[in-house]
Amino acid sequence: MLLWLLLSLLLLLSLLLLLSLLLLLLPSLAMLRWPWSQDARLSWLASLRHRVAWGVLGWVATWQQRRLEQSTLHVGQSQQQALRWCLQGAQGPRSPLRRSTDISTFRNHLPLTKASQAQEQDSRGKLLPPISNQYHGEASLQATLLGLVALHKAYPETLVPGGTACVTATSPWPSPLPWPGHVLGQVSPPGAKDPGALLLEALRSPELRVLEAGTAVELLDVFLGLEADGKVLAEAIAAGNPGAPLPRRAAELQEALEQGPRGLALRLWPQLQVVVTLDAGGQAEAVAALGALWCQGLAFFSPAYAVSGGVVGLNLWPEQPCGLYLLPPGARFIELLPVKAGAQEEAASTLLLAEAQKGREYELVLTDHISLTRCRLGDVVRVVGAYNQCPVVRFIRRLGQTLNVRGEDIGEDMFSEALDRAVGQWPGAKLLDHGCVESSILDSSEGSAPHYEVFVELRGLRNLSEENRDKLDRCLQEASPLYKSLRFRGSVGPARVHLVGQGAFRALREALAACASSPFPPEMPRVLRHKHLAQVLQNRVVS
Repeated sequence: MLLWLLLSLLLLLSLLLLLSLLLLLLPSLAMLRWPWSQDARLSWLASLRHRVAWGVLGWVATWQQRRLEQSTLHVGQSQQQALRWCLQGAQGPRSPLRRSTDISTFRNHLPLTKASQAQEQDSRGKLLPPISNQYHGEASLQATLLGLVALHKAYPETLVPGGTACVTATSPWPSPLPWPGHVLGQVSPPGAKDPGALLLEALRSPELRVLEAGTAVELLDVFLGLEADGKVLAEAIAAGNPGAPLPRRAAELQEALEQGPRGLALRLWPQLQVVVTLDAGGQAEAVAALGALWCQGLAFFSPAYAVSGGVVGLNLWPEQPCGLYLLPPGARFIELLPVKAGAQEEAASTLLLAEAQKGREYELVLTDHISLTRCRLGDVVRVVGAYNQCPVVRFIRRLGQTLNVRGEDIGEDMFSEALDRAVGQWPGAKLLDHGCVESSILDSSEGSAPHYEVFVELRGLRNLSEENRDKLDRCLQEASPLYKSLRFRGSVGPARVHLVGQGAFRALREALAACASSPFPPEMPRVLRHKHLAQVLQNRVVS
């Protein structure tokens, strides 16, 4: 009966879609009899394809929006369905989990399991979190469709023909769109993967409204590479076509680069309005650097929050400066583990989505339907509101990125805030990237107390004085009374700050991508747990 209803619904939607397409096409087809030039006809065809694509996607997005409304209004029932789907793989006909949706039975028979420390963690003999290389599925498609519609509503002039360019091999949209998505404004051909060719195509298009990249750290690498190879790119643009427009565009590129990084994107693309990247952990620093320099004056939008297990949060609010994400009760079964102040306790029981309280912090727990593991992802969120009965959250930190040499537990968010305050006291400096290593990893604590080795990449400062290096340790003491106490007793040594050369963190990301356990999307670790990765930065220290 349910299958018959679904087929009937799909048939009805198909008929409505064909009717809408016919209404779109009839006025336009009548215009074909007009005596137009070849350029006018091509422009008209592009406009027609764009209108048809939006018609198709509009219908599908409306359907997804209604499904989201229903599932978030009846979140308890929706999570029961998600749990039932996850437990379909329960082994054995007499398994207590088979055909059961009792949450107590589920929790008793499937204990919580911690995810691997970070993407550089060796996977041999260790349980990795559920991994999806391309986020296919309902949550991914829903995030992509609703994100496109939300972006169009917030910035109506963005998704025009030829107005969008992706400059990385990976897309910020969690799910690849079929044919309609390819005509919504992309200047590069579908399937293009070479980063150099993608950037070159974007530079040839001065009328871009939307700039896309897989993640913010990837976009940061693009702009750093653009500065380094600007002359070569300008020559390639000039040589690409002997006509007048492209040589003029090459001259515009060189002139824009000569004025420095601040506001470069708007000089290259004066009509640019928004930058779209995927939030995948460890991206806030790159977003801040891009917003302060190359992408100054532009809005940033992440359509979803992604972890190694898939899409867990949808962003329906592009106008918000800091990413807000709805945790939907979709096919993936999500639980919330309360986070207590101080050290993380194991005694707390998980909560369902409807039980979340505003202002509280929770660690996300995701159940993998293939291996039937309840995986603690390590991502901590703070509930800031609600959408119907589901929590709206802001991502705070990753528990796997905590520094701890004497039980002080300096979290990712606390360290980043302390580092930002310290860099703010370094005249002319702008932080581009950073990474931390506990001294035991590099064997640098022999003869001294354990401490942090901190590697930073900066813009505007070529050398670090001892006075500037000491400011980070003072800021850490101000942020953490326990760290201050350990420093006063000499149990922990002062943090050692090292300045690395340009390209050091790009080399680190290449080393991370080469790891067999590297997840998709590429999270950016801030605490390195392996010596060979830490040495990538150590070998590129310049001060």
